[in-house]
Amino acid sequence: MLLAGFGTILWLLNLAMLILAVVALGIAVFAREDAYRAADKQTKMFWLILLGITVAVNLLVPMLFLQIAGLIATIVFMVDVRPALRQVSGGGRRGGSSSDGPYGPYNGGR
Repeated sequence: MLLAGFGTILWLLNLAMLILAVVALGIAVFAREDAYRAADKQTKMFWLILLGITVAVNLLVPMLFLQIAGLIATIVFMVDVRPALRQVSGGGRRGGSSSDGPYGPYNGGR
């Protein structure tokens, strides 16, 4: 009974790693090539190959060591590269300035 529950947890973790890798790969595919250079990150092809291998490993070769290495690469992309690409591409905040609050511009009590 305990082993069946552990197997279910591992299956869910594998599924979560696969979904995260597929989402990161999709983001990498749709980002512009020049945004990678402007953000001073590795090339688009580098990230496509790395994340593509990660998705393939998660689907075809369920070896925990390789999956963890792919998870680390995916996390680096999502936490470091994706925000840099969004900043360079003009993503992120839609309009407004840095002094805007949740209900409009902050004018310092004037």
